[in-house]
Amino acid sequence: MTRKYPLHVHIITMFLLLILPLGAVVTATSFKLSRDMLQSVASDMIRRIGAETGADIAALVAPAELAVNMMAHTGLGKATSFAERRHYLPQLREALLGSSALSSIYIGYPDGDFFFFRRIIDEAQRVRLKAPGGARYVVQAIDHDKGHHIGRYIYLDDNLGELGHDERLDYARSYDPRTREWFKAAQISATGIKTAPYLFFSDRKVGMTLAARSGTDSGSVVGADILLETLGNDLKEKKLTPGTHLALVNEQGLVLAHDDVASLTSVPDGADGRPRLTPLADFEHAALRAAVPLIGAEQHSAVLTVGDADWQVDVTPVQLQGMPPLSLVIAIPEHELLAAAFGLRSTALLITLASILLSIVLAWVLARALSKPLRALHAQAEKTRRFDFSDIDGVGSMIKEVDDLSQGMGLMRKSVQRFIDISQAVGGEMNFNRLMPTLLRETLAAAEAEIGILYLADQDGLIPMVLLDAGGEDIPLPLLPVPLSAAGPLLASALAEGKTLGGTIGHDDIEATGLDAVMDLGDVRHGVAVPLRNRQQQLVGAMLLVRRTPVDDAQLSFIGNLAVSAASSLEARELIKAQKELFEAFIKLIAGAIDAKSPYTGGHCERVPELTKMLARAACTADDGPFKDFQLDEHEWEAVHIAAWLHDCGKVTTPEFVVDKATKLETLHDRIHEIRMRFEVLKRDAEIDYWQGMAAGGEKSALAARRDAALAQLDDDFAFVAACNEGGESMSPEQVSRLEAIATRTWQRTLDDRIGISHEEHQRKSLAPAPALPVAEPLLADRPEHVFARRPQDRIGTDNPWGFRMQVPEALYNKGELYNLTVGRGTLTAEERYKINEHIVQTVIMLSALPFPKHLRNVPEIASGHHEKMDGTGYPRRLSREEMSPLARMLAIADIFEALTAVDRPYKKGKLLSEAVWIMALMARDRHIDPELFELFLRAGVHREYADRFMRPEQIDAVDIDRYLTPA
Repeated sequence: MTRKYPLHVHIITMFLLLILPLGAVVTATSFKLSRDMLQSVASDMIRRIGAETGADIAALVAPAELAVNMMAHTGLGKATSFAERRHYLPQLREALLGSSALSSIYIGYPDGDFFFFRRIIDEAQRVRLKAPGGARYVVQAIDHDKGHHIGRYIYLDDNLGELGHDERLDYARSYDPRTREWFKAAQISATGIKTAPYLFFSDRKVGMTLAARSGTDSGSVVGADILLETLGNDLKEKKLTPGTHLALVNEQGLVLAHDDVASLTSVPDGADGRPRLTPLADFEHAALRAAVPLIGAEQHSAVLTVGDADWQVDVTPVQLQGMPPLSLVIAIPEHELLAAAFGLRSTALLITLASILLSIVLAWVLARALSKPLRALHAQAEKTRRFDFSDIDGVGSMIKEVDDLSQGMGLMRKSVQRFIDISQAVGGEMNFNRLMPTLLRETLAAAEAEIGILYLADQDGLIPMVLLDAGGEDIPLPLLPVPLSAAGPLLASALAEGKTLGGTIGHDDIEATGLDAVMDLGDVRHGVAVPLRNRQQQLVGAMLLVRRTPVDDAQLSFIGNLAVSAASSLEARELIKAQKELFEAFIKLIAGAIDAKSPYTGGHCERVPELTKMLARAACTADDGPFKDFQLDEHEWEAVHIAAWLHDCGKVTTPEFVVDKATKLETLHDRIHEIRMRFEVLKRDAEIDYWQGMAAGGEKSALAARRDAALAQLDDDFAFVAACNEGGESMSPEQVSRLEAIATRTWQRTLDDRIGISHEEHQRKSLAPAPALPVAEPLLADRPEHVFARRPQDRIGTDNPWGFRMQVPEALYNKGELYNLTVGRGTLTAEERYKINEHIVQTVIMLSALPFPKHLRNVPEIASGHHEKMDGTGYPRRLSREEMSPLARMLAIADIFEALTAVDRPYKKGKLLSEAVWIMALMARDRHIDPELFELFLRAGVHREYADRFMRPEQIDAVDIDRYLTPA
């Protein structure tokens, strides 16, 4: 018999087992909290430094900006000669003296004149400018006097007295302010411009340029240069620790400011000998070099190991109004940043050890006074309340009363944990077909049954769905549906009473449910019948579990409560499955409607998804190359499926008369018939002229010859117009000239063309006054009413929320006859081609408006990129390859290949397989499609798989893919 010990012995023993880990946890926690606090403070300081750096730059820029704006509103902008401009030198000097960072102010004139006033900052600059001693300022001027170029360098002292001057003809000829970016940019800016910081050519110092149009409407531009070298000293003062490094970098990763000014510039090997700004990747400080991957990345902070030390590296954006963003890079040695935390950890460890020793003594004394062992049981009850089952076997106390109570509590905790585990397993399974085996498997284990079957209910009875053995392995399902009236005594009773029942399973039960096909009838069996009802108490299914021993009341109650959760899961998953099936049918309905809308699309919306998934499967199975790590989970496959089916959903908005336009003059009907009738009128006029001439006594042969020549010319001209209408080869300049010549011929209209027409057409015609009848009209005309104005809702703003970057034609449609007939190639005008291309815009808008669940939120991105090109020249967003997901690039390839090979489009013949591959190879070479995906398309045989399934046998020919593949 196990020996029992006094309570205080158990308590002090347990106390020791608990207090020692607790001391370690407290010490570790205090260290972590102090470290986190220091890192948080450091993060706050870093953000403050970033804000202060932005403020420092703004403080440098503001006086200079004020000076530029002030000089832009003086008469200097209208000064036409060097003498007039020189009068403004005192004002320019005051502007320079107003800002220590301002190095120069200048003005460029629309005639190419230039007036540049700079201060001499140091001796090195004095030498470069060849300025005499005592010179404090330099004026550089360019004048154009009667065709002559005059260039001057004038050296001035503190009082603007002239100390000397040089004539610089080469300077006047080589420099034209009108060609400079600051001049051109300021000319088109209403508020002035600020450049990003850069290395000045002449000073070899980092600075930036400000420029603004002159307020005198003279067309001149005032500019100024600012030096940013004081930022290095400012950064030095902002160091958090002695070993901290700070650097200001631009978007290209070039260092603009550091306390070591000499390190800002370098001369690259093989360059032209001119200094360049040092890239952060080449900077002398290794900790700053390590920050390069953080610039522009989502993560702006990281602890990096540089050499044998850890560094806290942060990249803080510095936002400046009207300027490209900069980044402040800060690298702090970890041992300096966390010095206080390390000290606190040592102190906490000593305090914790002393506290543990004192607590042991106190616990020994207090444990003797305890009369009841309730604390341990209370702690265990609290764990149960918090659903903490880590100590599921109880406390294991040697005190009998506590031990008995602990064992009972352990059994209870096991039951609760079992229920939670089963509920989590069932509730976490989203796939309805996998849910049913999971549900039955967990219930089998809970009931300790050797075989179980799960039914789903319908209006005719119970449909067997899953049959499992004791190990949870699937048994082939030889069972037939069971009518409710013939379910067997046990199962029928459970269904009738609506609750879980246990009992002996007789031959009637086994035969009624069909289990006699999979189990021996000789032994007595016991079973559990479980009805599954939803929240409306409607029967959704049932389970029948077979055991060798009777089920006790506790297990029966447990299984009954589990059935409630199982029924809810079945109901929810069945509803989700039905919704997915409805959505699937809906997207296929839309795709079918698009294909049925026009004979030019055929089965496009059905074939593109299949080809896209073929290419995606090839990427998933690739074991080398760029797609060896590419994989799609179940949700991503669903997104690909939906996106591919809906990729052309915007075509429901494209007018059929544009999509189906077969000739240049076709709208809802082919207007060549109207033009033919005008030619017929002119031919009748030629006949009438002949007979009128005969009636007037003219010579018959001459009149007949003139008539026949006119008729022949009209026939030839109409045949030419009709040929142009077909839109075959490209139009030559000679053909366009002939159309324009034919258009100059006139015919006489005697009837009012503003009656019997629609209100909309009447409004367009009212743009021009009605001529008096009869009126001579051109044989071919571009009339004001042919132009359909684009409404505001038909335009795409540059700030649209979808990121569209398409060139929108001014007019919605232009149905001008000559305008359409002179279309260079094909039958579509620019407006009509845009209208067709606009279907992808509508696709994006329509899909973006749908409330996709989180796992399908990339559907619009996948569906909307199939007209983008890898070089960024596609539409509607002009995305480059790097801005598109692999799935969007796959869909683009599938869309093009299907279009090339489709045979159900009456306006073209489907390409041979080799022709389609050749065309797509050219597109891959020109970066219209992804070259890597195209290689995968060929290497994996996707082109052949698609051809075998969807192309006609006569289209499938041999393809030598090696000529298109990059050598391995």
